[in-house]
Amino acid sequence: YLELLFLSFSVICRSLANSSCGIKRKSPLQNLHLVSHSIHHPYYPSSKFQRPPLRISIQLFSSLNRLPLRKTKLLNVKYGYQFHRNFWLARLASRLLKVRYLILGSAVGGGYTAKKTYDQWKDMMPDLDEYKWIVPDFVWELDELIDFEKLISALPDADDLAKLLPDFDKIGESFASLKGFLSPGAPGETAFRATDQGYDNDKQFKKGLLGELILLQQQIQQHEEEARRAAGQYNMGSSQQKRKVSDKEKIDQLQEELLRTQLKYQRMLERLEKENKELRKLVLQRDDKGIHQRKLKKSLIDMYSEVLDILSDYDASYNTQDHLPRVVVVGDQSAGKTSVLEMIAQARIFPRGSGEMMTRSPVKVTLSEGPHHVALFKDSSREFDLTKEEDLAALRNEIEIRMRNSVKEGCTVSTETISLSVKGPGLQRMVLVDLPGVISTVTSGMAPDTKETIFSISKAYMQNPNAIILCIQDGSVDAERSIVTDLVSQMDPQGKRTIFVLTKVDLAEKNVASPNRIQQIIEGKLFPMKALGYFAVVTGKGNSSESIESIKEYEEEFFQNSKLLKTSMLKAHQVTTKNLSLAVSDCFWKMVRESVEQQADAFKATRFNLETEWKNNYPRLRELDRNELFEKAKNEILDEVISLTQVTPKHWEEILEKTLWERVSTHVIENIYLPAAQTTNSGTFNTTVDIKLKQWTDKQLPNKAVEVAWETLQEEFSRFMTEKKGKEHDDIFDKLKQAVKEETIKRHKWNERAEDSLRVIQHNALEDRSISDKQQWDAAIHFMEETLQSRLKDTESVIEDMVGPDWKKRWLHWVGRTKEQNIRNETKNELEKLIKCNEDHAAYLANDEVTTVRKNLEARGVTVDPCLIKDTWHQIYRRFFLKSALNHCNLCRRGFYYYQRHFVDSELECNDIVLFWRIQRMLAITANTLRQQLTNTEVRRLEKNVKEVLEDFAEDNEKKVMLLTGKRVQLAEDLSK
Repeated sequence: YLELLFLSFSVICRSLANSSCGIKRKSPLQNLHLVSHSIHHPYYPSSKFQRPPLRISIQLFSSLNRLPLRKTKLLNVKYGYQFHRNFWLARLASRLLKVRYLILGSAVGGGYTAKKTYDQWKDMMPDLDEYKWIVPDFVWELDELIDFEKLISALPDADDLAKLLPDFDKIGESFASLKGFLSPGAPGETAFRATDQGYDNDKQFKKGLLGELILLQQQIQQHEEEARRAAGQYNMGSSQQKRKVSDKEKIDQLQEELLRTQLKYQRMLERLEKENKELRKLVLQRDDKGIHQRKLKKSLIDMYSEVLDILSDYDASYNTQDHLPRVVVVGDQSAGKTSVLEMIAQARIFPRGSGEMMTRSPVKVTLSEGPHHVALFKDSSREFDLTKEEDLAALRNEIEIRMRNSVKEGCTVSTETISLSVKGPGLQRMVLVDLPGVISTVTSGMAPDTKETIFSISKAYMQNPNAIILCIQDGSVDAERSIVTDLVSQMDPQGKRTIFVLTKVDLAEKNVASPNRIQQIIEGKLFPMKALGYFAVVTGKGNSSESIESIKEYEEEFFQNSKLLKTSMLKAHQVTTKNLSLAVSDCFWKMVRESVEQQADAFKATRFNLETEWKNNYPRLRELDRNELFEKAKNEILDEVISLTQVTPKHWEEILEKTLWERVSTHVIENIYLPAAQTTNSGTFNTTVDIKLKQWTDKQLPNKAVEVAWETLQEEFSRFMTEKKGKEHDDIFDKLKQAVKEETIKRHKWNERAEDSLRVIQHNALEDRSISDKQQWDAAIHFMEETLQSRLKDTESVIEDMVGPDWKKRWLHWVGRTKEQNIRNETKNELEKLIKCNEDHAAYLANDEVTTVRKNLEARGVTVDPCLIKDTWHQIYRRFFLKSALNHCNLCRRGFYYYQRHFVDSELECNDIVLFWRIQRMLAITANTLRQQLTNTEVRRLEKNVKEVLEDFAEDNEKKVMLLTGKRVQLAEDLSK
């Protein structure tokens, strides 16, 4: 479209240029005015002067191909002569106007054509909406599930990626040093060629520091062989003295060259380890910050380190870790055990003293690699920065305090283990246990059994078949004075797990007259004890303020200048604590490889047996150990306590009112109602009732009400705790719930101010005597009838027990009366006659009445004691009174009208109904008040006490073991372990 438009525009411009360049021939149209020429059209009217039109045939040419498109009609041309004028600017403007319309038309047409072509192509494409099911739904929701902006921001930038790349400068330096080492004429060229000839099939060449180390190691072996060969020739040498001298000089040269090569090898090894240490520290720091998040496959050693940390919790109660390797450090007192351990840990972490016993209990030190050099105790979250002197001093002080606290009264050493973890860059991962030093004599101030206790502790740790024994011997004293070597040889006679360490070699070299004695010790020829390896170390100059770095420098300087190393009495790999640490770590992890698979297989077999037993006995239950069961029981108990808050107020008030009346009904009947009923008129009755109610309210009633409320709360709490929940009920929690309930009840105390507020409320309730309606009156009568009928029923039962069965029961059940029951029956009949004669009789018998009754009974041949007569009279009169009171209740049913008139002009008096209404109203108000105290205060306090008890039980493992018992719990515990 654009090409066509551009072509048409170029043709038009070219035609315009041709027409305006010059006019060689003149046509009639060219002589016309531009305007007149433009309006000459057959549809337009002619001008004023009309002449016969000159009909001229004109062909119009296309701007595209200059071919005639169509023949037009003859144009009307005006006659008349006009002057020729060249208006080329006007003609150019006219043609440009035509170009505008051409461009506009071409644009509209091209756009329409393009849209039509697009619609045709769109109709030809298939409808892909029907095939959306092929693509999973999560693809369409991927932008919703994944925050791509957050993902992009989390990616490291170019600077961080550049930091992860290897240090090419160091690699270049290594290649440069290797090139210099292997250049023509260099000492390493010959060795390398010899090595290359021995390994023709191995095309890989070891580059950098590692290849250099291998070459140096081969040189050392070559020099050692030459030295041995020269020494043999010297011993076998000829008789000529000069030849012997030359052979000796050659041997000395070889030994010096061998020493120089060994020192070079050692320095290069230290350099490589230093670079490796720095790189590992950098990686660990990046891991610690979360930058390096790659998941690497864990090796057996890494997994074992994690297992050791997990199993460290079972040191005291579970003997799992006793079957796993650890390094046990034993030695005589002041032999330098602690100093060796500090050199391995690279920090002065233990208390120090001169000659006195400092290690009073076993100290387990778990060494692991980390970005920072820190130490922390197993039971504490505080980290001690081992690069700061103040933290080191605080750590030593803490260890000393823990040691002294672990020692029981009357003892010198303790069997309790202090667990300490030390992390730092470059540390060898292993577990070491520093034991108290073995002594030969108990000095003053020590317990008499100190020596035996130390021996028993050392044997307990060394008898583990997988424990590595690090035997420390003081080189500055006579070897015959050592005790620890005999002890170690007893525990490991074959020496398969013992490493011997000779300390204070610098002092030994000065003091020992014969250096060969040190060589005999290191070669294992002086002691009958066998060992895997022998090492000689120097742990400082004896100054307690020395740093680890200064001790290392002193140790390296000593062995570089030592005659023991120059004369080959000691080998380079047998000296320095660094080599010792590497050897101990290597031996430790070798034993781990050998023992951990056996231990894992044993655990798998044990677990399989336990799982089989569980499936057979408890197929539908989860394997919940004691702690998990406690958490489950805790949630159930808390839910049950919360259920107390869901008890309805109506239920609380009904229980409180019923229980309170059961507690006080005897006092109301015996001490208030019966004495007041013996009065002669209503005024005295009311006065007696008011006095006794006041006394009761001031002294007994509030306390009794609080007791009832507290007992009611206990009963409801116990009901929720012991109520079985159908199939979901688990009997294993019953003992725990009972203990929680008892402990909670023991701790809970009712609010002391409750009695004071309750006393005022009860006093005001009992003072009110106004019964407002007939319904309350009838309720009081019903309450009184129920109370009296209950008392009457009890009294009838007491009388029946006194006089025995009546004639109906005697005939139907074939039972008889005893002699005492016959006497009481005769007495009862005599007393009933007395009441019938005088229905207004007082509650007590007079003495003459007792005498009359006794004489009447004696006349019938019944001998009766006066006390028996009075006792029988009490029950007979009580029954008579209760029946009379019930009859009076029936009469008072229609007495509400007289009560409203204050019993004026009426013989009916119902003051006892008013008394029972006051009692009933007091019970209802008291129950309502107690319910408010329960729901608003006491239930919440009880819930708080339950939570405190559960928290205390959760921290007391012995309590949990005692309360959650049974085969199921023990089996789950074994499975968990």
